[in-house]
Amino acid sequence: MKQDTIQLPTLKELEKDLFITLQKTFGDVLVKILEDMDQHIADNRDKQRYYLQDKRSVEMDTSFGPVLIQRNYYKDRINGHYVYLLDQYLEFEGSKGFSPLVETLAMEMAVEGTSYRHASSMLEKLLGYKVISHETIRQHILQTEVKYQKPTDQVRQVLFVEVDGLYVKRQRTKRRGKEEKIAAVHEGWIVNGKRTSLVSKRHYIHKGKVPFWEGFEQFLIDNYSYNPKEHYLIINGDGAGWITACQEYFKNAFYTLDRFHVAKEVKSLFKGHKRYREIRKKLAKYDVESFLTELNSAVGTLEDEEAEERLEQFINQLSKYPNALGDYREWLKEKGIDTSNYRTMGASEGTMSVFAKRLKNGRSWCDTGLNAFIDFMVGLKDKLEIKTLLGKVNGLDDHSLEKQPKH
Repeated sequence: MKQDTIQLPTLKELEKDLFITLQKTFGDVLVKILEDMDQHIADNRDKQRYYLQDKRSVEMDTSFGPVLIQRNYYKDRINGHYVYLLDQYLEFEGSKGFSPLVETLAMEMAVEGTSYRHASSMLEKLLGYKVISHETIRQHILQTEVKYQKPTDQVRQVLFVEVDGLYVKRQRTKRRGKEEKIAAVHEGWIVNGKRTSLVSKRHYIHKGKVPFWEGFEQFLIDNYSYNPKEHYLIINGDGAGWITACQEYFKNAFYTLDRFHVAKEVKSLFKGHKRYREIRKKLAKYDVESFLTELNSAVGTLEDEEAEERLEQFINQLSKYPNALGDYREWLKEKGIDTSNYRTMGASEGTMSVFAKRLKNGRSWCDTGLNAFIDFMVGLKDKLEIKTLLGKVNGLDDHSLEKQPKH
């Protein structure tokens, strides 16, 4: 029998070696392209303004690995400053040590992952070398600037609002935590095959000392061309006082008590109870009067005093806003609006879970770090323009002439 002498690397080894080779090859290509661009700028610059001082090298970490670039260094005769024109044209800062793409990858991983450390570790595994520390990622997020104003082409008459609060722990302060007030806004639903998505969804994070709904109204004006005489608001949330205050602030709004929270409390109180199924039916049919009657009839039939107290509190809360248990679509129909494509509200819990997954889980924050992190997180979700230390995320594709030096 012929002896097997074939020796081959495993597929894992082959793939890893090939990836490293490709990184080196594309890194060399990147250096060549950048240096050619730098020479093109030198040949076509405004020679009366920019004096070529010398050529200097910079080492920069990229997705292809570390690269060493020789680039021209100029003196601006007008203002006396020294500049790298290549950096200005390509919107990066070589002195920072890594490329804008690496910066963006690291910050996005920090937001979408579990921690800054995890983002640093995952980027190292992805690219094959240590790129950026967790503290550097944190510092870069702290120095981002998010442009919240991004007007939509709002043509719909109804805006849907999901509101909730998220309690986040604070570091080294007398107060143990603070509630972050968040609203998600959209213009309705669009069905694409089996998938349903929200139209023009945006997030509002409340800041400052003005009341929540006052700040939120300005957000609607800036981003949805909101006009209280033309638009209707459907506002969904729990029974917190700052949320129910929307009924006094907006006269063109229908406040609906979040059915997820109502159904959750019904289940907690009545699961296993003989009237549980009937109570759920009344809630599902938006039969508000019968639903409240069922709850009142159940008083005195629960197993313990604590549950009875919770039931009484639950009934009192619901009785304050009986209309909030109704179907908002019936209210809109009375206004002459077609509601055939409108669905039930209740996405606030899903919205909060996305934020809670990254902001809670035992973590505590300083105000500055939390605000910067939430801003960046919202900027990514809403595809807002984000200015970073090394460039832009979700920035506009056009390059304004003001940003580029004249030839």
